[in-house]
Amino acid sequence: MSYSAYRELVQLLKELRVEDIKKLEENFDEQFIALKYLYKNITDKESFPILVILNALVSYQLNTTGEEYWWEFSKYFSKIEIKDEIYSMITFLRNSKGNRRFLNSKIKRLEKIKNHIKNIKENYNNFYNDMVKLRDFLVSIMKQDKNAKTIVFSVKMFGYAMRIYSEKFIPYPFDIAIPIDSRIKKITIKFTKQDPVSFWYKVSKETKIPPLHIDSVIWTLYRKDAGKLKYILPEKYEVLRKIREVVI
Repeated sequence: MSYSAYRELVQLLKELRVEDIKKLEENFDEQFIALKYLYKNITDKESFPILVILNALVSYQLNTTGEEYWWEFSKYFSKIEIKDEIYSMITFLRNSKGNRRFLNSKIKRLEKIKNHIKNIKENYNNFYNDMVKLRDFLVSIMKQDKNAKTIVFSVKMFGYAMRIYSEKFIPYPFDIAIPIDSRIKKITIKFTKQDPVSFWYKVSKETKIPPLHIDSVIWTLYRKDAGKLKYILPEKYEVLRKIREVVI
């Protein structure tokens, strides 16, 4: 492990509060902004959080960026009437420009959760108050590891959705791992040969920032227009700029 680089990363992240990251998420993460647009325009508000979970469960091997794909999803569901969430999602996938790969596998994933839609909708608030419970519920349905990228990403996006739906902010739990994608793997190698999930749990414990919120910081700092953060978090911009230099 590059100990000095690790210490620098930890010390910089310690200068951020979860409230700072919340502001970053809600004003700079295009996925969050796309969801706000969807919620404003969707006809059936109750379908909003479950649609977000369904889309997150099939958000892998995209043909476009995550930001572009979530805008495609949000614009599509802003315009249609939703009678059956699974049917609507499958129809969307069949016509999606940003999510064409492994279509049959993704449809099978949606079919696995079909019989649990009602249960999830009836327990939105319970799952938001205990997001570990949602993660474990999805693990039992999808038969995946609790740290699988689509599982923890689904919890993250559900958290975004419920923040909008309930107008209430609940920080992510410390027990839910950071989504491990190629970007996180590439960054982790700069610091250690350790397993990425374990490494970011360690960073989370030291900084007192939940892994899913750390993910938001890294995700947004990779953007080419990260300089715009000086207008969103001017008091923390220098810290964010230094974090960007350390991780990229």
